[in-house]
Amino acid sequence: MAVVHLKTGLTSVTFRRKTQEEIVALAAQAQLDGIEWGGDVHVPPGDLPAAKAAGRLTRQAGLEVFSYGSYFRGDPGEDPAPVVESARALGAPLVRVWAGRAPWERCSPQERCRLAEAFRQAADLAREAGLRLAFEYHRDTATQTVQGALELLKSVGRANVCCYWQPNPDITQEERLEEIRALGNEIAHVHVFAWTEGNVRHPLSQGEKPWKEYLAALKQTGTTPRLILEFVKDDSETAFFQDAATLRRWAAGTKGEGDAT
Repeated sequence: MAVVHLKTGLTSVTFRRKTQEEIVALAAQAQLDGIEWGGDVHVPPGDLPAAKAAGRLTRQAGLEVFSYGSYFRGDPGEDPAPVVESARALGAPLVRVWAGRAPWERCSPQERCRLAEAFRQAADLAREAGLRLAFEYHRDTATQTVQGALELLKSVGRANVCCYWQPNPDITQEERLEEIRALGNEIAHVHVFAWTEGNVRHPLSQGEKPWKEYLAALKQTGTTPRLILEFVKDDSETAFFQDAATLRRWAAGTKGEGDAT
């Protein structure tokens, strides 16, 4: 069987000051496979013309729309409808959402119930539109820890809800690997960067050893997540192209289950 190459992409928030056209040109020039469009600048929720334009530009360049990176958090009274509508107009199969504003372990029972219900409602609306939801895996949210992420996913209890993963620079390498193993096939996409404690950015190539271990652990889960570059050293285009080349090399060397050697 042929080697399965994991698909690579760029999240548009990496270059918030650039236009949609510039984002697409960068991703295409870097020979990536797709784009995650952010909902803060490039595709604001409810701005359907912006969503349609981003989707059209992406596909015209031969790229995929990987996801819609929304900032929906399930706050009281927050309406998921504009987010879902924008994702549909964009042609995104998946919407990234943020799991509240505090770690699950610090949420009261009442807040946990409220969050779960908010995301059940959002998930049901997304399902009607043929979309999945995926929680951003991030500090200072209910998915700060793998235990919190798993409990939230269980509490929401919807088949179209899953999770991102990204390395937390404030924990150990073994703890990060255990997160991947514990989340398993709940992982839809992975945000890729090389940071050390204190959010210090480095060229992605300097993170080769840990990232090769992450990719090996992901392979063991049997999943094929999209690998999406998020932020680069000094917000530099040069750094981005170098990181993209590194990521493509890693992705091309990753085999799926049952691949020939």
